[in-house]
Amino acid sequence: MKNRVTAGSVAFDTLLYIFFGLFTLICVFPFYYIFINTVSANDLSARGLVVWYPKGIHFGNFLEVLKLQNLPNAALISLSRTVIGTFLSVLCTSFLGFALSRKEMWARKFCYRFFIATMYFNAGIIPWYITMQNLKLTNNFLAYIIPGMVGAFNLILVKTYIESIPDSLDESAEIDGAGYMSRFFRIILPLSKPIIATIAVFTAVGHWNSYLDTLILMRSQKLFTLQFVLWQYLNQANSAARILREAAASGRVIAANPAAVLTTTTVKMTIAMVVTLPILIVYPFFQRYFVKGIMIGAVKG
Repeated sequence: MKNRVTAGSVAFDTLLYIFFGLFTLICVFPFYYIFINTVSANDLSARGLVVWYPKGIHFGNFLEVLKLQNLPNAALISLSRTVIGTFLSVLCTSFLGFALSRKEMWARKFCYRFFIATMYFNAGIIPWYITMQNLKLTNNFLAYIIPGMVGAFNLILVKTYIESIPDSLDESAEIDGAGYMSRFFRIILPLSKPIIATIAVFTAVGHWNSYLDTLILMRSQKLFTLQFVLWQYLNQANSAARILREAAASGRVIAANPAAVLTTTTVKMTIAMVVTLPILIVYPFFQRYFVKGIMIGAVKG
């Protein structure tokens, strides 16, 4: 039977679309506002005259901000920690979730609850710093990788998802003589693409946005991440704008144009966009796996 379309259902659907449309605009507008201020005339942006659409479009702000000191090396460190950290975290979390889903694993319930307990109990920053210092992970690139190789929340998602895969597939491979590693890489891992993409997004965003570990553990500027360097410049936006203005004045005549003179506002806006843009570009490629992975990984059945 076809569903009857009534005036009430049409009105409800209309209100629903309006509500979610407005909600989407509220979520998107801050990113749009930052972007139009980065590509607009700097003098207009500094006076708050750019609100709904860009004025005096130019892309010189991005080129100038990318010339900030230590930025290329910091971007390389952030990219390296994100790629390496995400790969190892996904691999270790997936294999641990697979191991904990095997009924023959010794004390698997205790091990699983032990990992879950870390979500609720935290010793604090000082004990964590002392531990990292004793492990020789201060001022060490491995401090970005090792502590985050297994996350309790991601482990829950992966374990629950793997348990939803029919046992017959794993059992048939075991009968054919496949070992645990072979079954994991040839059967479980290919079938777990949705949940792997989900935890990869979580982990990559966490690595990319992290700066607190750099603030506490790192002393060498060669190990500073992009987020930390940009955070420093955000705290010193006036100095950053002055440095870039001086560099532009010494190299080109562009500084004489008020629309191109860097201000504190444009430096802040451009830095925020530089930090956010990579995640905004990568995220849509994982979107098709994301919803399916998070739903199946969160609810068993």
